[in-house]
Amino acid sequence: TLSRAVESVLTQTLPSSDYELIVVNDSGIPLPEADWHRSEQVQVLNTHQRERSVARNTGAAIARGKYLHFLDDDDWVTPDAYQHFLELSRSSDAKWLYGMTQLVDRQDEPSIQLRHNLQGNCFVQVMAGEWIPLQSSLIDRKTFMRIGGFNPLLTGPEDIDLLRRILLEENIDETPNLISQVIMGGEGSTTDYNQHPQASRWARENILESTQAYARMRSSAVNPFWQGRMTRIYLTSIIWNLKHGRFFTAASRMIFSLASMVSSASGIFSKRFWRAVLRPYASRTFENGFREVQNEKPSAN
Repeated sequence: TLSRAVESVLTQTLPSSDYELIVVNDSGIPLPEADWHRSEQVQVLNTHQRERSVARNTGAAIARGKYLHFLDDDDWVTPDAYQHFLELSRSSDAKWLYGMTQLVDRQDEPSIQLRHNLQGNCFVQVMAGEWIPLQSSLIDRKTFMRIGGFNPLLTGPEDIDLLRRILLEENIDETPNLISQVIMGGEGSTTDYNQHPQASRWARENILESTQAYARMRSSAVNPFWQGRMTRIYLTSIIWNLKHGRFFTAASRMIFSLASMVSSASGIFSKRFWRAVLRPYASRTFENGFREVQNEKPSAN
């Protein structure tokens, strides 16, 4: 699958002089010989089982381009992916660009497509639980370096954490075109899904410590539903901090939760507000993807 991933980049319709390809081998063993090893565009680095955050940061550290694109070894990009990104970059000053994703299973069978429809300041949306795959994203390199890249203490939700930390300060923009095919499923994955929720919660708490988190969320909470999600983020944070004996932080989160309710104005009387407060978040992107699949299936007679 590594050769498939590499070849999908080398065969882009964009001129090869416009991008470089850095393969970071974190397996701890030499890579099998392949034709792409002889490409002048490819540089191979070895990081000796330092885990994905360190491996990605290492590749990013020597990259020379304006943007970074992170592609896992079992995923691949469509032939026009970089051309679509180039066209989007010419009309947008957003620091995180992305496109549509086709999810596939471990047998390479397609499942659902992800169309996020997120643009501009979407901080509360990603803090609530929306996820944009790295494989379908192009990230401004200077912004990536400025925020410190991937957190090496995270293995699993490091991509979610990166997205949240970038959107704490910057905007995103979208191309409607299909960018990547992404493998989903626990089989063969190195992600520890048992630790994933706890690690993601810890990372989110660190972001909430930022002095600009409240204002950034407030400006992206554009309707009663998202205002309710913002309130829930602070309410669940209160519970988490009380469980961990962080009483002063819990008190601070209580103040912000009350402020978010007050700032919602008439939205607080909406059913959508209270549904968002009381229910765990379910990604609309995934819901729409599953709905599309169901609608494509022929109805039973």
